[in-house]
Amino acid sequence: MDLWSWVAWFFWVFVFVAYLMVLFSILGDLFRDHTLSGWWKAVWIIFLIFVPFLTALVYLIARGTGMQKRAMDQATEMRKQQDEYIRATAGSGGGSATDDIAKAKSLLDSGAISQAEFDALKAKALAG
Repeated sequence: MDLWSWVAWFFWVFVFVAYLMVLFSILGDLFRDHTLSGWWKAVWIIFLIFVPFLTALVYLIARGTGMQKRAMDQATEMRKQQDEYIRATAGSGGGSATDDIAKAKSLLDSGAISQAEFDALKAKALAG
């Protein structure tokens, strides 16, 4: 193989990988879109199978803006859920020593724990 054969081979590999990325983006967008009925999703997929390049081009032109909006909405929702999860786990994972002692004191005042248990919790909070 000469140099230009290698260049052509790399070019076609690049084109194929780029096409696969576009195809998976379209499929992901189809299943992410809850406003599109199942029948329309099936029609798009059938056309993607039988007329792949033309269908991909038409899909990107017709639904490209909505594709971006849906992807951004999904990313925002995932970020919001992640932030909520982090806040929930960080908040319940034992805060500062002052918070732990205050919680133990409220348990002592309510009668849920004894003075000895409170002293043990207080010592543990101050040690760690």
